[in-house]
Amino acid sequence: MITRFIRALSFAIIIFAAGASLAQVRVAITFGPPPLPVYEQPLCPGEDYIWTPGYWAYDYDYNDYYWVPGTWVLAPEPGFFWTPGYWGWEREAFIFHEGYWGPHVGFYGGINYGYGYFGDGYEGGRWDRGHFFYNRSVNNVNVTVIHNVYNTTVINKTTVINRISYNGGNGGINVRPRPEEEIAERDRHIAPVAVQTQHIQEARSDPHQRAATNHGRPDVAATPRPAAFKDREVVHASQAGGTYNPPPNRNNDNRAQNNNVPRPGNIVHPKDIPHGERPSPPNTGDAKRDQKYQQQQEKVYVKQEQERQKLEQKQDRDHQHLQQQRANEQRQQQIEQHHQQQTQKLQQKQEQQIQKMQSRQQPGPRGDQGPKHR
Repeated sequence: MITRFIRALSFAIIIFAAGASLAQVRVAITFGPPPLPVYEQPLCPGEDYIWTPGYWAYDYDYNDYYWVPGTWVLAPEPGFFWTPGYWGWEREAFIFHEGYWGPHVGFYGGINYGYGYFGDGYEGGRWDRGHFFYNRSVNNVNVTVIHNVYNTTVINKTTVINRISYNGGNGGINVRPRPEEEIAERDRHIAPVAVQTQHIQEARSDPHQRAATNHGRPDVAATPRPAAFKDREVVHASQAGGTYNPPPNRNNDNRAQNNNVPRPGNIVHPKDIPHGERPSPPNTGDAKRDQKYQQQQEKVYVKQEQERQKLEQKQDRDHQHLQQQRANEQRQQQIEQHHQQQTQKLQQKQEQQIQKMQSRQQPGPRGDQGPKHR
């Protein structure tokens, strides 16, 4: 399972010099995420959708947690379940363990996310003959639309008893993986699919999802489908899960104080790459041509977001290894320089992709209806 070392403002700050560029800040999160908010599960949109519970992610650009809404996601393969991600205290910092798809549900920190994820395993449904059957006692399912249902009462687990959102540390849930969960961790896994990546990006870009703004009660707590933040079926949190008292200095924008504002030529990590808005639909006057171009745009957009995430995860693992090995300053600088080269190469590649796509989509001379197939 991939773990990510999240870098953010906290009490202990480690400053890495990136060659001749400006200083870069690397810090460990030493305070846990807010409690899980209280919200209802939206109606399941169709067959073989699996519920993926909401969770608090971290954005080091704003030194703040933000809520990624729970949502229904179409399973990438028949027989696959979702193992939610979770925050865990390891040594001197909180580490996020990313969720994954697999044939069995693995360890997710003992976190009681509700709706079938009560701390161990999953009791929201089962696969049978290539289709998912939903346990109506813990899922919001319209039986006139979805007929693959059953009803099994989950004793003492039908409500979320506590709303603690992290494992270990001060006040966290103190459980370890069971043997079957350790076995599940070694299964074949599929990382979060493209729509889940898009869902996370939408949450990260919405200021109302940040804990500093919503105080643990996010504006959008759950959605019927990934990234459907404007859908009329969106669910708002009815209340915060409890009192949240982060360190008083965690919202200071130290990026400016430490010269860590991303600048041209000073992009070091994938999150520093400016995120452009989703491309607007083309308008060449030819409906079929516009539809084709829009599909191309969407494909490039999703692929680029996946590339960013993949490189970000790789670099986060490098930082975690450095921390575990207690690497010296020279080694840290070498890694940061290498990361800068990787990220700038990715940025140049993606800019060239956009330019190439835009040049192909420019209206041609009069009478030219686009490329002809020979």
